[in-house]
Amino acid sequence: MIDLTGKTAIVTGAARGLGFAIASKLASLNAHVVITDVNEEGASSAVDDIINHGFNAEYMLADVSDYNSADSLVEKVVKKHGRLDILVNNAGINLDSMLHKLEPDNWQKVIDVNLTGVYNMMKPAAIHMRQEESGRIINISSLSWLGNVGQANYAAAKAGVVGLTKTASKELGKKNVTVNAICPGFIDTDMTRGVPDHVWDLMVSKISMGKAGKPEDVANCIAFLASEQAGYITGEVINVGGGMIL
Repeated sequence: MIDLTGKTAIVTGAARGLGFAIASKLASLNAHVVITDVNEEGASSAVDDIINHGFNAEYMLADVSDYNSADSLVEKVVKKHGRLDILVNNAGINLDSMLHKLEPDNWQKVIDVNLTGVYNMMKPAAIHMRQEESGRIINISSLSWLGNVGQANYAAAKAGVVGLTKTASKELGKKNVTVNAICPGFIDTDMTRGVPDHVWDLMVSKISMGKAGKPEDVANCIAFLASEQAGYITGEVINVGGGMIL
């Protein structure tokens, strides 16, 4: 039985979709969850939903692509709650294009949010967790880190997240801080529901289990990694994709 009572967690990009599912799961296990996003209306609605289910949550606006904004967020959370136990770096965007058509601005925007944003959150969190000699950092990468047509920017960013995760795990291990990455496969979210039917069918055809995953499938794995039961797991890249990587 996973119990996160007394733990404080930050989940980035949690106003909707996968991030909201993660935040809801951690809150249901009695963590106090700080939802952060650039979308105030969505973040506020997400917090209301969690509170209406009887759990604890709040939101703080932040742009993870801006270091000062991310650093300020971590500082506010630690100052208000006296601790930061769990950081889930979920915030991400995709601006897909074939490499020969990929505009420099769209390359940079994806790198800024999906990779630099992870660094921006991890650095201040690592400073605090090193001092406390305790903590869990869970980064959302993607199966696309292995390469995917039309996603040069996204794949490069997600591959960078894997490298950052493994390096941080080596640096923080002796401080009892674990750092792991989750690679979701094809998950049924608002983002994936926007693809054409033939693309949906093609993606599902590549999955051993024959169906798209649910946000809760990813959230359940993150809940375990955030728990005491996963205290000896670090530097891992865990695929949650129903066998898609095969």
